[in-house]
Parts: sequence; C-alpha cells; structure tokens
Amino acid sequence: MTRRLLVVVHAPSPNTKRLFEAVLAGARACDDVEVVARSPFEAGPEDVLSADGIILGTTENLGYMSGALKDFFDRSYYPCLEETQGRPYCLFIRAGHDGTGTRRGVETIVTGLRWRAVQEPIILRGDWQEAFVEQCHDLGAAMAAGLEAGIF
Repeated sequence: MTRRLLVVVHAPSPNTKRLFEAVLAGARACDDVEVVARSPFEAGPEDVLSADGIILGTTENLGYMSGALKDFFDRSYYPCLEETQGRPYCLFIRAGHDGTGTRRGVETIVTGLRWRAVQEPIILRGDWQEAFVEQCHDLGAAMAAGLEAGIF
C-alpha cells in the first residue's frame, strides 16, 4: 500500500531550498511512499487530509515561524482539526538564533491539531553548515521509512 507524505517547507533562500531538496531526496528513497512537496502558500487542507504523514520546515522569522507557514496553518487548522488527529509529523527549523520561539509556535498549533511528533524537531542553528543538508536528508528518509514500514 502506497503511503502519502506531505512536505511543506518555506524556502526563501538558496540555502533553505537546498534543505527542502534534501528532505525530498531522502523521502523519495522509499518506493512505497508518494512524496508531495508544497510551499506553505500552495499547501492547503486538502493536502493535509490526503496525507499519511507531514514534514514541516520553516525559517525562524523574528523569533517565530515564517509568515508563510503561519498562513498555511491559518487556512488548514479548522478544516483539518477533527479529521487529522494523531497524524504523524516532524519539523525542521532553520534558525539564525536559537529557534525556541519558532518551535514553541509550531508546537502550540500542532498540539491543538493533536498531531503526533515522531521525533524531536531539528533546529539548524547559527551560521550555515553543510551538515544541515545531511540532517534534512536523514529527516526525510526516516519519516518516509517509518510510513513505509507502517510504524507511523
């Protein structure tokens, strides 16, 4: 049975686009997982409702999630509230500072949705490091493998 993984990432810079692409490359290594990639402005409740799992990615903007990801949640929250409880998700944050406000903001919303975190958020802090790309690749691969194996 093919499972569907929704990847919603705000990627406004070349480096964050690399992170998005790394998540997708890792996730697409699983044959029985359909990977649907969307920017937060393109994604909507229909994408969430049809997904078996979700990867969220955002930049840290003024100590909070990107406005794009917040817009996605604003449009998707109520249509998905009763239908997606228990949905597995994971999160990565590209943080110029510490990422804690961003993490808290996202976790507040997904707690309200009653989604289930399948791993600790990855917070990519400080100056750019090439290791961020591998971490995002591994995040995509682990989430897809968990869906494929029926663990999540």
